[in-house]
Amino acid sequence: MDDTKALDMVNKIFRNVFDTDNHYSLDELLEKFAFDVKLPKQVNDSITNEITWADAINSGRFITNKNMEKRDETQGWMLPKKEINNLQELIDIWKTINLTTTERVYDSINVIKSDTIYRCENVYRSTDCSDSKNMIFCDSCGDSEFLLASQRSSVCNFCIRTDDSTNCSNSYNVICSNKISNSLFIQDCFDLYECMFCSHIASKRFCIANMQFDEDEYYEIKKAIVRWILSS
Repeated sequence: MDDTKALDMVNKIFRNVFDTDNHYSLDELLEKFAFDVKLPKQVNDSITNEITWADAINSGRFITNKNMEKRDETQGWMLPKKEINNLQELIDIWKTINLTTTERVYDSINVIKSDTIYRCENVYRSTDCSDSKNMIFCDSCGDSEFLLASQRSSVCNFCIRTDDSTNCSNSYNVICSNKISNSLFIQDCFDLYECMFCSHIASKRFCIANMQFDEDEYYEIKKAIVRWILSS
């Protein structure tokens, strides 16, 4: 996994959601689509000073999961007992071993700039994801593929900015919804296909702002909306 591979994945997502290629850089994608997603931050390993990525940075002292395991296998983490004369001495000793583990990646392959990833493949700068593939700038997603800038969602495929939702595909900006496909700007809905700017409705097709449109008219408006999303 590298920046080029990540952009290839984004391009596949764009083609499914917007029917066009992606022309943004990773930094631009982060700013435009993932601006509010909780993502791992860049820090330094306190022992080796190498760059690493952590989803919890309050401690200020870090060690990569790889380096933590290496020490565990070589010298271990137990310290010889010594006399402690005051609380400060105890705290100073504690600081030498109290390092926040970073880049915790388990049973996964092709993962970079991420922390707490379980049973995943092809993950770029994401956190707390599991049983998923091709994830970019995601937080707390599972059982999904090809997600960009999504949070707390599951069983979703080819989506951008899908939050607190499930069973969604080929959609953009879906919030608290279920069974949404080929749709844009959806909130609190169920079972929608090709809808835009809809809230609190179910089992509809070709609706815009909760109004029913003819199929041809709907697709003409959708083209304009996609142009607006990608130009704004």
